[in-house]
Amino acid sequence: MNILVILSAAVIGYLVGSISSGRTIWKLVAPNKPIPKQTAFKLEGSDKELVSDLMSATSVSHHLGAKYGFLAYVFDVLKVSLSVLAVKALFPSEPYFLITATTGVMGHIWPLYYGFKGGRGISAIFGGMFVIDWIGVFATSLGGMIFGLVVVRDMLVAYLAGVWFLIPWLWFRTHELPYLLYAIAVNIVLNVATIPEIKKWIKITKEGKWSETSEVMQLTGMGRGILKMATKLGLVKKRP
Repeated sequence: MNILVILSAAVIGYLVGSISSGRTIWKLVAPNKPIPKQTAFKLEGSDKELVSDLMSATSVSHHLGAKYGFLAYVFDVLKVSLSVLAVKALFPSEPYFLITATTGVMGHIWPLYYGFKGGRGISAIFGGMFVIDWIGVFATSLGGMIFGLVVVRDMLVAYLAGVWFLIPWLWFRTHELPYLLYAIAVNIVLNVATIPEIKKWIKITKEGKWSETSEVMQLTGMGRGILKMATKLGLVKKRP
């Protein structure tokens, strides 16, 4: 493998990943409205809330509406997908695109242009995976959701497990070391980035603030989406 190409693939992924879809859409839709430094996700009819200092598709959805949040999510997926696809097209015989996919996630989480404060990386990981193995996006997401909601019955596990499952999935699908290293790398990056949320969630569960997993899932757009899908699949009972 060529060192110069490796560095170029890494830089391209990071710089493109650093583009904040949430901030871009915010400035286009609400140019006169300051971007919030924090977002408080409050459970309807309760004083319970989670506070996040991220600027993500979930934050856009909370403040500007679900359609703009979804648009930010799609753009976050596309920015990584397109950069990974470009590198793969240029160097089809070498796994340079896996480097682009990894640094794209890093750029999304720690963007160069915004003081290294971005989102958490799930959408960016899926963006790379749509090029690497699109079937794996759906297989691992569903498997992670079932594992988190049915086996462990924990919302945070349901959120993260789909990415955890990329490790056995890509090894099973390819039996190639570069793919396995990619899966391990994005898991390390995501789990390091999610440490603040993990600490908050552990505190919440110890304090017993939420008696049901479905309650906390209502706090964010992604959580509500997972809850809706899980309810349709019969993994979670529909609340009266």
